[in-house]
Amino acid sequence: MQVITSHINADFDTLASMLAAKKLYPDAVLTFPGSLEKNLRDFFEKSSFRLFEVEKIKNIDMDEIERIILVDIRQAARIGKFAEIINRPGLDIHIYDHHPKSSDDIHGSVEVTHTYGATTTILTHIIKEKGIELTPEEATVLMLGIYEDTGSLAFSSTTVKDYEAAAFLLSKGANLNIVSDLITKELTAEQVSLLNDLLQSATTYSIDGIDVVIVEAAADKYMGDLAVLVHRLKDIENINCLFALVSMESRVHLIARSRFKEVNAGEIAQALGGGGHPTAASATLKDITLIQAKEKLIAVLKDKIIPKRFARDMMSSPPITLSEHASINDAKVTLLRYGINAIPVVCGEKVLGIITRQVVEKAVYHGLKDVSVKEYMTPEFEIVSPSASVAEVQEAIIGHHQRLLPVVDKGKIAGIITRTDLLRLLHEELKIEPYSAEEAPLTKHKAVTRLMEEQLPEKVVAILRDAGKVADELGCRAYVVGGFVRDLILRYENLDVDMVIEGEGIAFANAFAKRFGCRVKSHERFGTAVIVFPDRFKIDVATARLEYYEKPGALPTVELSSLKLDLYRRDFTINTLAAVLNPRNFGELIDFFGAQRDIKEKAIRVLHNLSFVEDPTRLLRAIRFEQRYGFTMAKHTQSLIKNAVKLNLLQRISGERFLNELKAIFEEENFLSAVNRIKEFNLVKYIHPAINLNEEEMAILERARDVLTWYKLLYMEDKIEDWLVLFLAISDQLKDDEILEVGKRLSIIGKYRMNVLIARADARKALNMLQLKLTPVSFKQGKILKNSDVYKMLKPLPIENILHIMAKTVSSNTKKAISNYITHLKACKPLLHGDDLKRLGVPEGPLYSEILSLLLEKRLDEKIKTKADEEKMVKEILSQNQKVRVSK
Repeated sequence: MQVITSHINADFDTLASMLAAKKLYPDAVLTFPGSLEKNLRDFFEKSSFRLFEVEKIKNIDMDEIERIILVDIRQAARIGKFAEIINRPGLDIHIYDHHPKSSDDIHGSVEVTHTYGATTTILTHIIKEKGIELTPEEATVLMLGIYEDTGSLAFSSTTVKDYEAAAFLLSKGANLNIVSDLITKELTAEQVSLLNDLLQSATTYSIDGIDVVIVEAAADKYMGDLAVLVHRLKDIENINCLFALVSMESRVHLIARSRFKEVNAGEIAQALGGGGHPTAASATLKDITLIQAKEKLIAVLKDKIIPKRFARDMMSSPPITLSEHASINDAKVTLLRYGINAIPVVCGEKVLGIITRQVVEKAVYHGLKDVSVKEYMTPEFEIVSPSASVAEVQEAIIGHHQRLLPVVDKGKIAGIITRTDLLRLLHEELKIEPYSAEEAPLTKHKAVTRLMEEQLPEKVVAILRDAGKVADELGCRAYVVGGFVRDLILRYENLDVDMVIEGEGIAFANAFAKRFGCRVKSHERFGTAVIVFPDRFKIDVATARLEYYEKPGALPTVELSSLKLDLYRRDFTINTLAAVLNPRNFGELIDFFGAQRDIKEKAIRVLHNLSFVEDPTRLLRAIRFEQRYGFTMAKHTQSLIKNAVKLNLLQRISGERFLNELKAIFEEENFLSAVNRIKEFNLVKYIHPAINLNEEEMAILERARDVLTWYKLLYMEDKIEDWLVLFLAISDQLKDDEILEVGKRLSIIGKYRMNVLIARADARKALNMLQLKLTPVSFKQGKILKNSDVYKMLKPLPIENILHIMAKTVSSNTKKAISNYITHLKACKPLLHGDDLKRLGVPEGPLYSEILSLLLEKRLDEKIKTKADEEKMVKEILSQNQKVRVSK
């Protein structure tokens, strides 16, 4: 016997999942393990649908069950009487569920679990894949299940798969009017009364810094749709974390809603015998009073709520400090180098005082630069421990007007917290607008786990999870950072994984590689490593580092730092995102600098005013990102670029670095728009002052793009360097000696690349000759250019030069001739080889090459076609040579 069942207090997702499972297991019996929600009871009583033959559980012989199919549940505590047999040897268990994993999950021979918005979604996709037909009535019931659990596809737990399933059901005739009538219900008088009781009982508890609202009420008889009442209450009072306890008959029902990551509603409900999701859950407590239930709930809350962040979570570590022996001038240099306004003065690892930029500047002004910092530091200051709460940090910084707060652990400085750190944290908490429990918070701690699972290959997600586990074992923090996270949020494909380790990056890489059979290439100087997998997939690993620049345009000097300072060294806000890899907070998004805001507003923004001064190549990078994503540079960022151009900062960087950025722009799909922006900001002069990029020159560049696209579609064996073709196009108006000078200045290295630049002169001559001989006048005069002539002109040229002149010409006849050379003539060869000539009696010597050249010419001009033709021609040449010798 096969049985399909679910959890007690069944809802529409339960019903829909059971019906869908029946389509997969047609011989199975449907049965509910316990009571139904009121809306489901009403549906059975009033619905005209006749789709269900549900057997009462009392009629099920447990001993006869060979297979049990569990839908929308995998916890024994919530399957009623079936829990008695769930561990029976030989019982075949099949599970379909969308709830998060739990330690007490039931396991079966078949487990299909995905964190979609509804279990019905999982089964609908299976039905679709198997090609099983659905009637309009069946599709409507399945749609009911999806709509109820996803808030009509509006909750943040809704996934792409839910929408796809709903679209499929709609195509099968699902009736949305029926769905809407059943999902949307007006409150009865009894429900209104109960809602009022809940409102009046609302009490706020502060647990580990989190405000939790608990409401309670009692009803004389069972009342359904408690979840609807709690949802109304939450909306009325704008409550972010709500737990409702309602005593009905002999049970207390819990409905939980939470918007806070620190309060996992599902875990809390599970501890009370229920279950659900992190944002929405429920439980039923038997044989317990309302008072006892409340006490039990508070105890679980105290145990399960993750405390709000502590000082150790806010601090920058390792801290930048000054030795007590440092001078005022040393302090000035250090403050300037790291761009900070205050710094602790230490003796070893003990904090002696704090000195600020203002004090240092005044001391220097008064000629005291050689005096010890101990003379002018502030020796009276507040400190906190790593476990200090946000409130304690706030009191120390704001209450005592302290710019910088040392975090001290056992007498040793462990980190520092600045006023900016605190203000940023408070701002993030204040700017979060209230929203329903089912909506995801757009906060610094938004999780991107689902995005990872949707966007990345399973193998990559597994690697990231493994990396987090290894980091945990080593006692360090691991993050994916930068463009990888940016493109994850933007839903751009990007498998260039960059990891940052708060700890020893190389040690982490070696430990990971040893466990998973990888190779490591490390760079001790920079604290970086590359993990190379057997299939050549690579991950870049870096130690959290801080960079400072000795002078504008110089390469950075690297020092050990924390994640926040590591991200602060990056170019633009959109590249400062990080995601936690450690298991406890896997996927948690870290956003110190407003990257999410700028991504939403489609803005390219620098992190600080000296960004382009420190690294002028960022000018080109800003343009590249702007055009790639369709963003717009912030006004202030544009002003900084113009100022950098005015200061001629790009002249200070090496030609090689400039060329690398130019190459990166040429690789972009929208490189023409980027080139236009380069022109707007007057950056073209840094390639060469003679380049104007007028309308005609931009047209050549555009045609070069089209020629490259055409060439790639040919799938030719010859590999080309696209950027070289575009470089030739953008510098087309330069003289031959000027382009060679540009090549030298930009460090275009490699014999082949230099040959391309040198060959430009010959390519232009070839183009002029082609255009001259392919004019209408030439055709009229009977001067037809032979294929062999075209071959001789183009054969000595690198393919990049040939593509360049193809883009340069506007003559259709010339384009056709070049196209014919690339697609046909270039690969043309005689069918006969040296051995064949020897067999035919050709004497060894210069005659070999003369004959082969002649054969190629005749083949190019289609005078000979077959091998026999070639042999005949060779014999004729030999015969003529013999006659010549005889006559002599």
